Amino acid sequence: MRRRRTALLSLTALLAAAVTALPAQQAGAEEIEQVRNGTFDAGTESWWASSNVTAAVDDGRLCADVPGGTANRWDASVGQNDITLTQGESYRFSFSASGVPEGHVVRALVGLQTEPYDTWYEATPLLSADGGSYSYTFTSPVDSVQAQVAFQVGGSADPWRFCVDDVSLLGGVAPEPYEPDTGPRVRVNQVAYLPSGPKNATLVTDATHRLPWQLKNSRGATVAHGWTTPRGTDVSSGQNVHSIDFGSYHGKGEGFTLVADGETSHPFDIGTAAYEKLRLDAVKYYYTQRSGIAIREDLRPGYGRAAGHVDVAPNQGDGSVPCRPGVCDYRLDVTGGWYDAGDHGKYVVNGGITTWELLSTYEREKLARTGRPEKLRDGTLALPESGNKVPDILDEARWELEFLLKMQVPDGRPLAGMAHHKIHDEQWTGLPLLPSADPQKRELHPPTTAATLNLAATAAQAARLYKPYDRAFAAKALAAARKAWTAALAHPDILADPADATGGGAYDDKDVRDEFYWAAAELYLTTGEKQYETHVLASPLHTADIFGAKGFDWARTAAPARLDLATVPSRLPGRDKVRRSVVQAGDRYLATLKAQPYGMPYAPEDNLYDWGSNHQVLNNAVVLATAYDITGAAKYRDGAVQSMDYVLGRNALNISYVTGYGEVSSQNQHSRWYAHQLDPTLPNPPAGTLAGGPNSSIQDPYAQSRLTGCTGQFCYIDDIQSWSTNETAINWNAALARIASFVADQGRP
Repeated sequence: MRRRRTALLSLTALLAAAVTALPAQQAGAEEIEQVRNGTFDAGTESWWASSNVTAAVDDGRLCADVPGGTANRWDASVGQNDITLTQGESYRFSFSASGVPEGHVVRALVGLQTEPYDTWYEATPLLSADGGSYSYTFTSPVDSVQAQVAFQVGGSADPWRFCVDDVSLLGGVAPEPYEPDTGPRVRVNQVAYLPSGPKNATLVTDATHRLPWQLKNSRGATVAHGWTTPRGTDVSSGQNVHSIDFGSYHGKGEGFTLVADGETSHPFDIGTAAYEKLRLDAVKYYYTQRSGIAIREDLRPGYGRAAGHVDVAPNQGDGSVPCRPGVCDYRLDVTGGWYDAGDHGKYVVNGGITTWELLSTYEREKLARTGRPEKLRDGTLALPESGNKVPDILDEARWELEFLLKMQVPDGRPLAGMAHHKIHDEQWTGLPLLPSADPQKRELHPPTTAATLNLAATAAQAARLYKPYDRAFAAKALAAARKAWTAALAHPDILADPADATGGGAYDDKDVRDEFYWAAAELYLTTGEKQYETHVLASPLHTADIFGAKGFDWARTAAPARLDLATVPSRLPGRDKVRRSVVQAGDRYLATLKAQPYGMPYAPEDNLYDWGSNHQVLNNAVVLATAYDITGAAKYRDGAVQSMDYVLGRNALNISYVTGYGEVSSQNQHSRWYAHQLDPTLPNPPAGTLAGGPNSSIQDPYAQSRLTGCTGQFCYIDDIQSWSTNETAINWNAALARIASFVADQGRP
């Protein structure tokens, strides 16, 4: 989980002198206007503009001539300071605005006018030349007499004209409830069920007795029927639901629907083709996340773009990046790698777990009874490296591995062999912003023990998988892994600063015992050496229950160690107990799945969904899939397969969280370059992109304005501004790739 704060730049070049703020209002008071001179009848009084903007009243509106060539939204702004907000009070923020030429986006916000420039509400309407009216309601999370209404209009290559009128921030209004469109009450996997696999659906209904259901084919003919099973109130959604099991039907085809209680589900297929495609699309995602290389339009139609951060203006680039002041006195070439999520940062701990899961996806295909490594062979992913006789998934993972190796502190320097935690912009950038247009200074952040052990683990794993294809690279990776391991032993408690979250996520982790266990495990599995075996067996985590409700993640890496120790051949003493521990975890996740009316192996404590909950569902499914690989028991296979139903539409919101898959799917994930919602010239995320999913903490202002008080599964909104529920991230897609590949494998004759 990563915590972010959206930046709001303070601007001091005022058009008029500041006006004393109105008295603070009390919660539940009458409607009170907080904006002064919002109709501009008094000219520009109370309003300011940044020094690069020429603003004046024209035909009763405030019009600003916005310069071209700025990089960020906040580089050009108009607004008003000294506005009073009352915590818990509901406000209506409204205005009319136009843009010439049309097609520009304005970032309209309410936030703190001084450091740390918190944003408490924001909206990003796409403006037309004729103008439009916009109205939003939100609840203030703070008491403040230093609030600001601002319109950020920078970030355009060309100059344009922004006009605004009737600006209002009215306090005391009744909040407008957000009601998501959840579609038909019969919730299904909108993509596909396997012909010989489990087939389950969830019906939302007030009925307390069983109801008939019918499965219909594409011609509308009933091909199966039965009765629902009432389940009562589902804690994860607060809905009264029934379960539907139509697994006895083994036919194949497209366009099936399920009918119950007068409702008809979204259509779905019964077959394997969709999973064969998804296993590739989920990995193809990484090519368009690459840093340091131009993305070829012929390989990804609609996603071609210039290389980002290659020292070509306006980039300051990654070819020679300094440390943050006071951290080091050298520069590193850290080009390449994947952009971590929707921002331009690159993080070793998240890159590590992602690389491991992609490499493990391939390693499982080589080792498991149902594995088919040829499905990820050379040429399957349409990469620039395709045709080099190396499996494409290894080519893609190597793009990140090479970056991870570059993050290692050079010999002769303090903390040599350690790995820098991350590299990203000095300040947060706004949306949308192509990587090639990012003008920010790039900085290396201090080395940490966690990052160093991520490097050791993934490089050691890489050494055994790349050896058949590139012995020199495998040897280089193993040498780097050994060096990182030795450095981590010498510096076992250098932790990331949780406050280091300006310009990029902190990725802080207070306990690195799991990273030591993981790195020792990978080094042992690759080398078989006694020193690493000793560390594995001595780790307190080796015999601990490390499979929690939230699954594994970048900050919880003991499970990757245990899964690999259970499945990669070795002579580890007590390996049978290791394998049994995975099966026992599979039993618990299977019990959770069966207890959940929506059929997922995820039931977080107190129903508090975590950041990136969708990938936690899938990583718990990875444990089920591994239990199947160990035992061959169909119940684990079916549990892993059924887990995909939740992600692909069988959920309270009736949405597929994978872009391009299903009748209704997430389309507007938080990203600076998959930003079609803000800029029609940019694309939505590519097909096969997983959205983070419900997050009970709803940290971003946009989600807070609509989802406050949400229950479990309803803590999600498909909007680019909701970075806490709807971001894209490399580690999340790795979980999708692994389970999609597993499910595809189960569909073969």
